[in-house]
Amino acid sequence: MRRFGHGLVLGKFYPPHAGHHHLVRTAQDRCARLTVLVCAASVESVPLADRVAWMREAHPGADVIGAVDDIPVDLHDPAVWEAHMAIFRRAVGRPVDAVFTSEEYGTELAHRFGAEEVCVDPGRTLFPVSGTAVRTDPAACWGFLGPAVRASLARRVVVLGAESTGTTTLSRDLAAHYRARGGVWAATGWVAEYGRRYSEEKLAAARAADPGATWADISFATEEFPVIARRQDAEEQRAARTGSPVLICDTDSFATGIWHERYLGGRSTEVEEVAALTRRDLYLLTDHADVPFEDDGLRDGPHLRPWMTRRFREELEATGRRFLVVRGDRRERLATAVAAVDGLLAEGWHFADPLPEAR
Repeated sequence: MRRFGHGLVLGKFYPPHAGHHHLVRTAQDRCARLTVLVCAASVESVPLADRVAWMREAHPGADVIGAVDDIPVDLHDPAVWEAHMAIFRRAVGRPVDAVFTSEEYGTELAHRFGAEEVCVDPGRTLFPVSGTAVRTDPAACWGFLGPAVRASLARRVVVLGAESTGTTTLSRDLAAHYRARGGVWAATGWVAEYGRRYSEEKLAAARAADPGATWADISFATEEFPVIARRQDAEEQRAARTGSPVLICDTDSFATGIWHERYLGGRSTEVEEVAALTRRDLYLLTDHADVPFEDDGLRDGPHLRPWMTRRFREELEATGRRFLVVRGDRRERLATAVAAVDGLLAEGWHFADPLPEAR
C-alpha cells in the first residue's frame, strides 16, 4: 500500500462524527504528515474554533487547521472551484501528495491540488452517518459522536434549591428515570453537588483538630467558592462527555454564587464569571414548602429556606435562565420534572443550514 509524504483531509465537520474520524485515522496511517482542514461558513451555528478544537483533541497527531469559506458551493463552475481553492491553498500552505475523501468532489479536489485521490468508504458502510443526519437528530446519532461533541450537545438540566428541599432526591430520580428508558438514554449521567463533599471534608478536618466541632463552628472564606464552582463545572464537563443526550446535575456553579451570598453576605464576581462559561438548558427549582426540614449535621436551619428559595428565583429571573419551580410530593415532583425535560428534548437541536449547493 502506497504511503504519502503529505496528505490532506478537508471537510466542514459540522459536527465531526465517527465517519470523519475513520477518514482521518485512515489518512494518518498512510501519510508521514497529515493536514486536516476544517472549513466553516459564517452562517453556520457551530463556531470554527470549536470544530478545530474537537478535531485536534480526537487526532493529536494531525495538523488541524481552520479556514472560513463563505463562497457558495457549485461543483460545476470552474470559477467557483478556483475561489474555493484559493482559500484551501492559502490555509494548507504547502504541496499535497494525496487527498483523502469520501465525497464525490474528491476527484476534482485532488486534481486541483495536483495530488492523488484516495477514496475511503464512500458508501459509508462502516459508519452509516453523515453531518446532515447528526444535525437533523443528534440523539439518534449519539453513538457516532465523540466525547467533546457530546459534551457540547448534551442538554444540561440543573436541580437546585435551598437546604433540605429535595434537590438530591429529585435529581437522582430524574437521572434514574431516563436511564430506565434504555438505549442511548441508559448512559444518562448524574452530577453530585461538589459543595456538599467540600463541606463534609471541611467539617471532618475541623473534627480531627477538635472532636467536639460542629457545623456551627465552620466558616467560609470568599476564595473557597470559586474553587467549589470550578470543581463543580469540571465534574459536569466530565459527565457530559460520556453520558446520554441529557445530563442531570444536582446544583451547578450558578447556584454556588447564591451560597456565597448566603455565607458571606454578597455576590462573588469570580464565581459569576465561572458560571457564565457553561451553558445550561433548564433549571428545576425545588420549593421548600412541601418538604419537612431534616438536619443532617451540615445545615443551618429551616428559617433560611424561604430566603434561599426567593434568592434562587430572583437570580434565575434576573439572568434570563429558563427554569421551573417544582412542588408537591416526590412522585409529583418527578412527574413535573420529566414533563419539563421531555419538552426540552422535544424542541430538538437547532443547527443553522450550511451554504446551499448549486445543482
